[in-house]
Amino acid sequence: MRTAYLNTLYELAKTDKRVYALISDNGAIVYDKYRRDLSSQYLNLGISEENMLGVAAGMANCGKIPFAYTIGAFLAYRALEFIRNDICLQNTNVKIIGTGAGMVYSMLGPTHHSTEDLGCIRSLPNLVILSPASPLEVTKATKAAYLYSGPVYIRLGTNKEQEIYKEDYDFEIGKGVQLCEGEDITIIGTGNILVDVIKAKELLEEEGISVRVVNIHTIKPLDVGLIEKAIKETKAIITIEDHDIIGGLGSAVSEVIAESGIGIKFRRLGLNNIFAKGYGTYTQMKENNGLGIETICNTVKELIN
Repeated sequence: MRTAYLNTLYELAKTDKRVYALISDNGAIVYDKYRRDLSSQYLNLGISEENMLGVAAGMANCGKIPFAYTIGAFLAYRALEFIRNDICLQNTNVKIIGTGAGMVYSMLGPTHHSTEDLGCIRSLPNLVILSPASPLEVTKATKAAYLYSGPVYIRLGTNKEQEIYKEDYDFEIGKGVQLCEGEDITIIGTGNILVDVIKAKELLEEEGISVRVVNIHTIKPLDVGLIEKAIKETKAIITIEDHDIIGGLGSAVSEVIAESGIGIKFRRLGLNNIFAKGYGTYTQMKENNGLGIETICNTVKELIN
């Protein structure tokens, strides 16, 4: 995902001198090509995330299009006031790029996990929140953020995510993607955990369970219509996210279900009001915290039976 983002940003900046890359003294080496060719459109603000976003807001007010990049946990938590007051309140054209979504930085522990970021920022007015699920979707999300006039937060993984799309598709802010048909149950996911959802779907269908998979790449504004369609056409809904179930995708979908007035079996999968436990690979972290493929399959079978 990170490479897809950087390549896209490079191409945008090469053709539009208003585009700037801002970083907070992290991952400077991954910007080598950008820094070499577009040094006048690159700023390293040091380990000062709040200042980086303040500078970005000022640049946007001068007609620039800043893409401010660092670890998501340091943006959504440490610099929340600056996102709220300098960017969202003023409705400035700043793009906030948080890498290391969920538990991707598995070996670095909860201080580096972005497992509450959506809960922190989803209520902020004027903010669009994008949560792409694959490298192709990162490319499309970055281009869409560039064309959108206003604050955008993009939630990235790192650099090892699998591609979930076999062919091109139309990406639109606020419109989710139904990845496959299904009648028994709908699994609604976001971000890089969609890879596991697709694997779980394949295993479940071997047991005769028909699974619809929906990718919500835009957390805000939410695709209410696509969720309502799933409520009406399938027998149960599960949301899954590499995030706490409080304030994230599960909360957003539950609001749609409650307001629809239609009764349906519903379950949220994610961290349940806890910080992630343990250390290890990303796969191990998901398994140890109730987000592995086996847990997804068992939850589906439990809910529909």
